[in-house]
Amino acid sequence: MYSATTEIHFAYGHRLLDYVGKCAHPHGHNARVEVEVESEQLDIAGMALDFTVLKHGLQDWVDAHLDHQMILRHDDPLVPILQNMNEPIYIMERNPTAETLASLLYEIAQQQGFSVAMVRFWESPTSYATYRPTLVSANGSQAGDTGRRPPRMIGPETREEH
Repeated sequence: MYSATTEIHFAYGHRLLDYVGKCAHPHGHNARVEVEVESEQLDIAGMALDFTVLKHGLQDWVDAHLDHQMILRHDDPLVPILQNMNEPIYIMERNPTAETLASLLYEIAQQQGFSVAMVRFWESPTSYATYRPTLVSANGSQAGDTGRRPPRMIGPETREEH
């Protein structure tokens, strides 16, 4: 299996609802996104994927939808205020965390026809979240799934980098 990874960068603002800490307030980041694709074979030029094709395909979507946008959850009270001010916003179903943004960009890259293995979303130089799909077995269980999930901590101690 071959893999190829490229990076894209963009600036955005967001805040997290149902969260206690600095990220509950509007703030911004300079995102760095790594997108890894996989291929069992190389093309005639000896590449798993032309980096330029992946980078520009996804970068064009990001530039049009996320770059210099305020990314908010659909029920955020700021949504109608910013819409009335004609401010650029991107609305998500879930909180715009590094995790959900990694998942979003994974889905967009897949919709563009790329064989995506994972997306790593850096929201600061020292903090990132990675999304990769979980393999599901024939009986419907996920590989390595014990059926138990650790509780998700919320509070300022979990996202101090902002």
